[in-house]
Amino acid sequence: MHPDREETVGNGEAGEMDEDLKEDTPLGGVPFYRPRFSGMVRQKAYIFDGKGKYYNKDWDFAEPKENEFCWYHVELPKINQKLPLFAQSLIDILCPPLKLQDILSLVSNGPFCSHVDGALVFRVNSPGPPTSNYTFRLAARVTENSVITVSLGRVPRLGFSPTSESLLSQIPSVETLSSGGTPSHRGGDQNEGSGIVIREHVLEFLLTMNHSEEADNPVPESVSNLVVHIIDTHLDHLQDITTKFEMELDSVELELDKGGFALKKQMLDDRRFPKMHLNLQRILQVIAHGEQVFPRVKEKCSSKKWFSSEDINSLEELIGRLRRLKENVGFISNRVTAIQAGLDSWQAEQINKKLYYLSFLSIIFLPLSIITGVFGMNVGGVPWTEQKNPEVKAGFRNVMFVCVGVLALVLLCFLFPALYSRIAAWRRMIALKRSWSLNRRSFLKRTLPVKERGSYVRL
Repeated sequence: MHPDREETVGNGEAGEMDEDLKEDTPLGGVPFYRPRFSGMVRQKAYIFDGKGKYYNKDWDFAEPKENEFCWYHVELPKINQKLPLFAQSLIDILCPPLKLQDILSLVSNGPFCSHVDGALVFRVNSPGPPTSNYTFRLAARVTENSVITVSLGRVPRLGFSPTSESLLSQIPSVETLSSGGTPSHRGGDQNEGSGIVIREHVLEFLLTMNHSEEADNPVPESVSNLVVHIIDTHLDHLQDITTKFEMELDSVELELDKGGFALKKQMLDDRRFPKMHLNLQRILQVIAHGEQVFPRVKEKCSSKKWFSSEDINSLEELIGRLRRLKENVGFISNRVTAIQAGLDSWQAEQINKKLYYLSFLSIIFLPLSIITGVFGMNVGGVPWTEQKNPEVKAGFRNVMFVCVGVLALVLLCFLFPALYSRIAAWRRMIALKRSWSLNRRSFLKRTLPVKERGSYVRL
């Protein structure tokens, strides 16, 4: 792979760099550390000749020659840091030539598109924890001969590499673990020189991409091509995350279909689907930022002489693609809501079953409690008993009559609305029958032949 020039910024307490970062260290450069920022910041610099070729460039912000343009890219680490620390890191890296207002416009949150100090600055930075996979931040400062971009973490397909050295240009065989724990190759034995061995988790990652890794990644020939490339890779990143999310949702639905009580209870306790819904809302927020920013970028770039009309049309297509992605995310959100509603109804059904069992037990023990309450009553001191009036012998019976009367009164109070509605309906029915009978008699009187009596007609 064509090596990229990168400089790494960090502090001494960050520990050893990971293996991937060691492989991507600068050409002939030595990583240096800054004590004021914890984490690692990657820097890449390219210079393009305008004829389809590019070269690695020193991080010096020097003015390019005629028909050439430069691209400087900074990758902020995905660690839990506050925005002032990210801004402090960008000040150390980009100042000079950028001023403080340029740097603050690149690192701030929210959608933005405007001219700052004579350059077009746009960003689609979403608020949220930087370590989350659903927090996206991409900002760019565009001039006629240079582009400066800042992203949170690595954006796939944003850089360039020769297609002939790409992983996808080889003929791979998939490596999996056999039952004994040793690697095995699908499709026969692996011979030397027959290709490369691709690991299963790498293949799973490639399946989540809706684009080719290198085929649709041409080297830009102008600044306008580079701006379209940056926005295109940002949308590809959103599409990859959405596709991966949809595949995860499919697997969860399959688990729910095959799973039982324990799995559903675990998903409810873990709040799996509310967390999914929150992540989808974060993606929708980023898409909403893009819908605000990218049309303004197209509008402002259309007035520039160095921005070609073909790239304006490409920006229009990317905006339409962003709207279709928003619809797709909305469909996924509806699926998550439907699954959560199904789990809620299942939980309500389980609670109803438990209440049914409790009701059944109460039916069993209710007569026993009534019997023990009745025969365990102490009627001493109650009126109409032998203790108050010696002539009254049946004091217990009188108390039971009083209890029955109180119970009848309570039942009457509860049943009064139903009785009143029945009585009102009965009275209305009687009134309708009486009205129908009178109308029938009047109709018969009008239709029967009239008998003449003397010299007048009876009306």
